Formats: sequence, C-alpha cells, structure tokens
Amino acid sequence: MATLKELSKVQERFVGGHRLCAGCGHGISVRMILNAVEDANVVVGCATGCLEVASTIYPYTAWNCSFIHNAFENAGATISGVEAAYRALKKRGRIDRDFKIIAFGGDGGTYDIGLQSLSGAMERGHNIVYVCLNNEAYMNTGIQRSSATPVGADTTTSPAGKVIPGKQQPRKDLTAIMAAHNIPYAAQTAIHSWQDVHKKAKKAVEVEGPAFINVLSPCPRGWRYNTEDIVEITRLAVETRFWPLFEVENGKWKLNYKPKKYVPVEEFLKPQGRFRHLFKPGNEHVIKAIQEEIDRRWLALLERCGETPELPPR
Repeated sequence: MATLKELSKVQERFVGGHRLCAGCGHGISVRMILNAVEDANVVVGCATGCLEVASTIYPYTAWNCSFIHNAFENAGATISGVEAAYRALKKRGRIDRDFKIIAFGGDGGTYDIGLQSLSGAMERGHNIVYVCLNNEAYMNTGIQRSSATPVGADTTTSPAGKVIPGKQQPRKDLTAIMAAHNIPYAAQTAIHSWQDVHKKAKKAVEVEGPAFINVLSPCPRGWRYNTEDIVEITRLAVETRFWPLFEVENGKWKLNYKPKKYVPVEEFLKPQGRFRHLFKPGNEHVIKAIQEEIDRRWLALLERCGETPELPPR
C-alpha cells in the first residue's frame, strides 16, 4: 500500500486545466484510480459525459496518456477492441511495452445506455478495467434520472412536486450485476477513503481478466450541496450504509467497512438539495421507505459476505 508521499511523486496521467465543476467527484476519482497504475502505460477509453466534455475541450486535453473518446453507449465495446488488438500485436512482437486498458463512464453510460456493451466485455473476459463514475443521474445532459438515481431524488425527469415526491423506483445494484458475470474482481468504493480507492484500483489493474469498480462520485449541480462538503457527503453515504464498501474477488464477497453505530439516512439526505422536499410535512413515508430499503440491502450484503446479518448498534 503506497503512502500519500509516495503517491505525490507518481507521474499524473490526469492533469490540471480541465473544466470539471468545483466540488465534482470525477477529477478526484480519476486521479486516484490512475495513480494506482505503476509500471505500465495506460490507454483510457471514455464514454461521452461530464468527464469527457470537461477534459477534452479542443484544442486542449487534461489527459497525459493515450485517450479514446467513444459514444455514450459503447465504452465497453471500444476498450474490448483495444485490448484484443493489443494482445494480437504483442503476440506478433509489434509491441514490447505493457499497457493497462481502463474505461471511465458515468452511471448513464454504464447502468443504462452502455449496459449491453459493458456486459459483453465482461462476459468475453477481456483484460480491462471499467470504472463507473457514479453521480446518480445524467448530469451532463440536464440532470435526468438514471437507474442509479435513488428513490426520492428530485431530477428534471422525476421532479418533486404535487404529483410525485421525486424518483419512485429503487436504484439498480450494478456492482452485484457485474459480480454475477463471474469476473475476477468487482468492487464498490468512495472518494472519502483514498486508501480504499487505491487498494481496489490496484487490485483491479493487476488482476488477469475483466474488473469493475463502482465509485460514488458526487455532483454539486445535481445533488445541490456546498462544494467544499464533497468528501463529507461521501463519508455520510458510507456511514449511513447508503453506499457500502465491499469487493468481490473470484466470487467471494467481502465487506470492507462496517459502521460502528446506526446513522440514520437523514444525515446523508439533509445536506443535499435534491432531497430537500422529503423533509416537508407529508413526505415522511418516503424517508421511512428509503431507510427500510437501506436496512434490507445491508442485511442481505452481510449475509453474502458471510457475516452475521444485523444492523449497527443505535
């Protein structure tokens, strides 16, 4: 495990000068992931979205490595082709250097539009890493809901008002879906813990075969929090069990962090404008339903990880 001092000396592959918003999780996530790659060249594939738009404004780029911009829906197919070409060229002696092939996509391009492409890449067993930068909505196109958007969130296509109190459907559990592809490595992490992100990124790039990492990457415009609170927001997501930290290695589930006490989900919801309407009279049942769903999923996760299924002490 590298120290922060050691990581500060790593050659940056994602550099300054991009146009990502203040308080955005994407730049932090990408730097953390890429800094885990040590003695290898990197090819990055990037689905259309906030990261691509903000980092490649012609004629400038924030990428200090090979970079491929592909469509919203085909990041998985693009890097599959890159990996297949790399293997073929290396076998023929046309390439004598080692490359790590990594894709980044938002939740819209991963959970929804690009799911078939990603699923195919995982099933075929390409030696790639796919990272979902999960900000829980289509932020780049106007804050529309995705299947990663949580219940009760106010988005432009699930607007909170007199008809509905925000999004009605629960989130898709994409990390579990990826693990169900029987890939060597799948993990869920969050940027408040650089150690957790680094360990999981290192495992993902070093494993033989496909790997998937789901990073909670808050968006200040869509979530509507104070930009300086980004790290605290992700910490609360983990402490309230809204976003558990776990990994699945060769089919074995492992919980990486267990909160010491029961922190109600309200603590995570309150600082965010997208949930402000839930604290108005008449919407108490939505918060209650969110908490019940979190508790249910937590108990199921503990059971999968071989631990006693019980809630944290109150």
